Amino acid sequence: MKIAIVFDRIRGEEKSLALEAKHAGCTTELIDGRTLFFEATAKRSKQRFGDVVLQRCISYYRSLFLTRIMENFGTYVINTSKVSDICGNKLIGSMVLAKAGVPTPRTYVALSSEAVDQAAEALGYPIVLKPFVGSWGRMISIAKDAQTLDTIVELKESIPNPIEHMYYLQDFVERPPRDIRAIVAGDEIVATVYRNAAANEWRTNVARGATTTSFTPDKELKEIVLKAAHAVGGGILGVDVMESSDGYVVHEVNNTVEFKGAQAASKTKIAKKMIEYVIRSAKR
Repeated sequence: MKIAIVFDRIRGEEKSLALEAKHAGCTTELIDGRTLFFEATAKRSKQRFGDVVLQRCISYYRSLFLTRIMENFGTYVINTSKVSDICGNKLIGSMVLAKAGVPTPRTYVALSSEAVDQAAEALGYPIVLKPFVGSWGRMISIAKDAQTLDTIVELKESIPNPIEHMYYLQDFVERPPRDIRAIVAGDEIVATVYRNAAANEWRTNVARGATTTSFTPDKELKEIVLKAAHAVGGGILGVDVMESSDGYVVHEVNNTVEFKGAQAASKTKIAKKMIEYVIRSAKR
């Protein structure tokens, strides 16, 4: 079996996945997605990527477009473009999770600056503002009152990108200074860790200095994690969960999940589990 691993930034995760694929007896090719081009209107592609492509591009749009192109030419890609679309856009992700009955923070969307104040009042302060597309905790902010919100809105309105003139507002969940990252491959939760926020940092991204601690999830958490993974379409995913006063809430599902931090705390060989899932899926 040939597995192509497509990336746009080579990280330790991609190297680990390639190594595990080789250990499993697969022919493996690492492909920089930034170098690819296609005749989009052709009936078939001259490029062959093997039996399965493991999509690892960081860029939401590059990952989504590249996956759709490959699928159009009959290539089997993990994860699918549908999963990429849902997980890469926070608004779509929130709606899909809520519709599936997955507990998730209350979320409002305001489609212009004129509607932000009303949306914030309906949600109640403090609120968290997030970009529709993004990762690593970038451009996420807290508005504790209307004055702070007005300052954030004024800044966003100065950005030329029109998507920044629409607003994703989420309830600020009172929780311990940590969240939970569960890594899922199909129907299996392969690792579960706490991501402990760095000092003087409320965001729990490893990219912002969070540390990880492995733990064994309880039955309720397992059920919520798998329900969230199935809701977005399944595959290899990172499900992020917070511990609220009302129980677990899923605030995000990641399509191209990073696992360096989780691997540092977990005894499970995460890359090996992912490759095993890729091989099983490609044989179906």
